[in-house]
Amino acid sequence: MSLDVTRRSVLRIGTGAIAAVASLGPRLGLAESGDKIRIGTIQDLSSFLQPFGTQKKRCLDLAVDEINASGGLLGRQVELITYDSQSNDQLYAQFATQLALRDKVAVVHGGLQSSAREVIRPIFHRTNTLFFYNTPYEGGVCDRNCFCTGTTPGQLLENLLPYMIKKYGKTIYVLAADYNFGQLSEKWTRKIASENGAKVVASEFFPLDVAQFGPTISKIQAAKPAFIINTFVGPAHASFYGQWSAAGMKNEIPIASQTFGEGGEILRMPPEVAEGITVCYNYLDEIDTASNKVFLQRMRTKFGSDFGYIGDLGVNEYQGLLLWAEAVKKAGTLDREAVIKALESGISIVGPSGDVSLDPVTHHCIFNMYLAVAGKDRKFIIQEKFEKVRPTNPNGVCDLIKRPETNVQFQPEAL
Repeated sequence: MSLDVTRRSVLRIGTGAIAAVASLGPRLGLAESGDKIRIGTIQDLSSFLQPFGTQKKRCLDLAVDEINASGGLLGRQVELITYDSQSNDQLYAQFATQLALRDKVAVVHGGLQSSAREVIRPIFHRTNTLFFYNTPYEGGVCDRNCFCTGTTPGQLLENLLPYMIKKYGKTIYVLAADYNFGQLSEKWTRKIASENGAKVVASEFFPLDVAQFGPTISKIQAAKPAFIINTFVGPAHASFYGQWSAAGMKNEIPIASQTFGEGGEILRMPPEVAEGITVCYNYLDEIDTASNKVFLQRMRTKFGSDFGYIGDLGVNEYQGLLLWAEAVKKAGTLDREAVIKALESGISIVGPSGDVSLDPVTHHCIFNMYLAVAGKDRKFIIQEKFEKVRPTNPNGVCDLIKRPETNVQFQPEAL
């Protein structure tokens, strides 16, 4: 399958999967394995996105261990049913159908790329299978059956862009992955830049297998922007940073990124290449709090000292599962409607990133954001902390309390 996933192909895959489940009707009840509660996940555990999926799965495994060690849920242990998508959206559709109709899981936590999310989200909506998308993304999903625990543009870009504009200037060159995440992030970048008196001077989009950026570097040199903002995804795109440094540009035009570090680049990349890249996330391994120190120690105990860099891609899965578990405890049942109502009660946890609560109106998270710069010692240096940052929801366009039937993804031009 081509790595350049278009919206049309995503819709085609999703439509086929929905047709497959439509003839089977809704689920009759939650399946049990002995007395265990089944929860499902689909992760990119092989192929080119494996570095991301591996950490997400590890964090889910740790959360399941902790839930079970504390007595489980409703007096029962939790069992994680895992499928490897192999970074293939067709397999995402297949496994989503299996989790909903054959495995009859109580909830699914999973998905990496936005294209994969838009393949499986309609399947879970149709089968009344509660779905948690625990990944930073382009924002805008408004679906009562879906809870998004990752950062959105209102949390990431609305803090990152003003910092870069104030420090470096008002002209921006956008580099992005050529699918939903990159395309819509570019639109949010234009909107937020305009609101801060800046402008995007050029944008380029790259299929996920592109690894040569010489022509693009020449264009950036000619455009002379104040800074670059990128939304790169996967190991091929990561080669940009080395080529940028080799061209002598690292100290000429600074880089801000929505994704750098999420795949462990801060550990693998030479410090002289990574130094100075600016990011803004809900979680960084360097957060100096008691709750994060405990989390990191538990990771070391379970996976060894060389488990790599976790980042908020992984922690989103951990915190998302704990939020769901907290809601099940409050509801006192696995019934989907009761759990949704518990989630909409403003439920919260203390996670590695700090206090995390669910916004009932949007089904996204309210949490702290940390702006950081890559340093010389393969670590991020935190520059600023933003408390209790709310998710993207311009003009209150998403309100699942007043309009629970809503099932769309809002985009900047529609606001």
